[in-house]
Amino acid sequence: MTRVVPEATMKIYVRERQKVGEGVRQPMFRILAVTGGQIQIEGTHFRRFEIERIAKDIDAEVVYLEPAKEMEKKRGEKRKR
Repeated sequence: MTRVVPEATMKIYVRERQKVGEGVRQPMFRILAVTGGQIQIEGTHFRRFEIERIAKDIDAEVVYLEPAKEMEKKRGEKRKR
């Protein structure tokens, strides 16, 4: 009897960059992790359409992660050293 194992869906985990100002025309996202396969990524910051195109080409799902609530509070504050 042959057992068919479903192929794992590749997922790309993405979050918004933290140091991008409003109105700035810079890539807004970072890729944090990739599961279910291997992919070589050359860049560090991406635009949404770039991530979605990569995902479409490799048949992957994009998971947009929400920022942590602690990070949202600290974003407006200056760091204490």
